[in-house]
Amino acid sequence: MSASASLPEVHSSVQTAAPSLLKRMFAFAGPAYLISVGYMDPGNWATDLEGGARFGYQLLWVLAMSNLMAILLQTLSARLGIVTRRDLAQACRESYPPFVSTSLWLLCEVAIAACDLAEVLGAAIGFNLLFHIPLLAGVAITAADTLLILLFTRLGIRFIESFVLALVTVITCCFLIELTIARPVISSIFTGLVPRLDSSSLYVAIGILGATVMPHNLYLHSALVQTRRFGASLAEKRSACRYNLIDSVIALNGAMIVNAAILILAATVFFQRGLIVTEIQQAHLLLAPLLGTTAASILFSVALLCAGQSSTLTGTLAGQIVMEGFLNLRMRPWLRRFITRTLAVIPAALTIYFAGDKGTYKLLILSQVVLSLQLPFAVIPLVQFTSDRKRMGELANTRVWAAISWVIAAVIVLLNVRLVSMELSEWMEAAGAYRIWLAAGLAPILLFLGALLLWITFEPVLPRMLRELRRGHVALPAGVPDDWSAPAYRRILLPLDHSDGDRETVAHAAALAKAHGSELHLLHIEEDVPSQLYGSLSSTAEVEAGRDYFEAIAESLRKQSIDAHLVITTGKSPRATIVEWAKANSPDLIVMGAHGHGAIKDLIFGRTIDAVRHALNVPILVVRRGKRG
Repeated sequence: MSASASLPEVHSSVQTAAPSLLKRMFAFAGPAYLISVGYMDPGNWATDLEGGARFGYQLLWVLAMSNLMAILLQTLSARLGIVTRRDLAQACRESYPPFVSTSLWLLCEVAIAACDLAEVLGAAIGFNLLFHIPLLAGVAITAADTLLILLFTRLGIRFIESFVLALVTVITCCFLIELTIARPVISSIFTGLVPRLDSSSLYVAIGILGATVMPHNLYLHSALVQTRRFGASLAEKRSACRYNLIDSVIALNGAMIVNAAILILAATVFFQRGLIVTEIQQAHLLLAPLLGTTAASILFSVALLCAGQSSTLTGTLAGQIVMEGFLNLRMRPWLRRFITRTLAVIPAALTIYFAGDKGTYKLLILSQVVLSLQLPFAVIPLVQFTSDRKRMGELANTRVWAAISWVIAAVIVLLNVRLVSMELSEWMEAAGAYRIWLAAGLAPILLFLGALLLWITFEPVLPRMLRELRRGHVALPAGVPDDWSAPAYRRILLPLDHSDGDRETVAHAAALAKAHGSELHLLHIEEDVPSQLYGSLSSTAEVEAGRDYFEAIAESLRKQSIDAHLVITTGKSPRATIVEWAKANSPDLIVMGAHGHGAIKDLIFGRTIDAVRHALNVPILVVRRGKRG
């Protein structure tokens, strides 16, 4: 199977052709703003608050350095998507052997679940601070956002981008107001941009870096840029890369301002008073008395809630991209969201239940460690792919930028390995008598991760025999045949539901039946209560009127020399009845009318067409109600 388009529902859905430069920039603007949300999620808040409260303005330079790294990596990700029309997950699947790409997928799923865990905790804490809802109840509320996600994906990528941008604007405004109230020392802010690091601040600095450069965002950005419609020529791709660079610089610098504002606020309010703050709830409680206004605490809570909800949207998209890209497997967005959110809700709920509110902060930090562990497995393939001239052509990284990219990748890998090793050391010390068992459990995992990292790093120079393992992993489309044999539709099944859409559906089916000389089988399933209770013995005015309606359709078709057969039956589930009839009578084609339900009704009533097409190996023609021709 050839690789399908990334995010097919919105692929190339945004037109970028515009008469003016400003309108063209606006058309390309959007993907990087969705990406920027990942750089200001609740996990970042935890590291920024601790860094500012413990070390003042000293670690501002770490935020600036992390932001420069993020801009470069996100630029590479966008370029990969624009030039190759592949997202990072698809590129990995096409380049690595199945066992490698499957391993990378599993790691990415763990990272997305960890990121979602931070979003669940952040939103739950936000609900708790604003409305005094217990954390456990707040976690349960966050589990119900699948309906919201399903609705948003139906409204298009532009709506999602606008909604997220509105939330980001609220977050930014909240912290700018907080800073105005706190009145930080401007000269101290500039001194914080001077690089300096000691053993005591190394751990927090690495945590800030790990929380800033998010691995799933690299997969996400390479797919989001493909929502823009641009040409296939070298000049058009180069232009798209340039506009996306502008988008990334503006959006990610905005995210850095938010992170810097959190750190500066913590430094101004807590560090200067000698208060060590390591919990989000603690910061909220102290802001009001220290700044002399309850507005400070409210703004902090509103911003936190917006951060959790905006990250939810991008996490859902990233999960869809990763699953479809690595596995070439499509799943309904709401179901995908439900699975991911369940994986995050369970540990959050258990931690709050057994460890109390204080355990949420440790869980937030753990989620950032998991993200850090996965980061090298996304960065290294990205640098390799964008430096490959066979893949990227003239838009591949130059030698200078390739060298810079590899240096950044090495720094990220080393710092994150250091972070993980420090965290593991703490686990070993806390394990006490169970240290041996913990080491025995972690050793095979670490050995596997080390071997996988070495493989993807040195894959281009591995012996040919090993690299050939990838062959046959992605089936290329077959060549174009010399002649196209037309299928013969001898028997056509036409399910009807006694709705306004029947006219359009029957018209399409009749046209095919005439062209092929087919038998046309009209199938209607009675779903009213008498029909369910008494089956064929039921007889009500409504049922009789319905049967007369379908008999009239069949007779009208017969007058047009179409061999029409009417079948009226009962069944609790239309989809099951259609499938059962089709398996018994083997139609060559099924013509079905789309019912036109909205997003919420789809979730409640289900989708008959989807259920039928998954259950049968029969071609299905779907006729949209009101779409004739």
